[in-house]
Amino acid sequence: MKCPFCSHSETQVVETRVAEDGGFIRRRRQCGACDKRFTTYERPEVNFPTIVKKDGRRIEFESGKLRASMNLALRKRPVSTEQVDAALDRIEEKLLNLGLREIASSRIGELVMRELKKLDKVAYVRFASVYRSFADIDDFKTLVDEVRR
Repeated sequence: MKCPFCSHSETQVVETRVAEDGGFIRRRRQCGACDKRFTTYERPEVNFPTIVKKDGRRIEFESGKLRASMNLALRKRPVSTEQVDAALDRIEEKLLNLGLREIASSRIGELVMRELKKLDKVAYVRFASVYRSFADIDDFKTLVDEVRR
């Protein structure tokens, strides 16, 4: 592992810890040349299904895009980062457990809406109103009535 400060190729692992959930390993390293310390994370590499968009294009799954869309819906809402992380983990786990090579973007949207509905009703309505492309106010009213029940 190269040192991020001086690019020296010899670094030593000083400390290793397994995350509480066992999902990754955290390693503290020290550079042999400049003696600076830095942290690396070791995670298993997983292959998510390819996303098939409505127009037929195929794109790689990007966790960052999923997080950004959820954060946009949750903007200024009382939901912690830990809750969002847990919801994202559940979505990603479902995607992996499906064992599919490809998945429609609409199915991912449904997974996101299910998680948002558990986290925050306002965020759920925000996301659904954009995701479902409401044609008029009646569609919006129907969704709000559904959430109230």
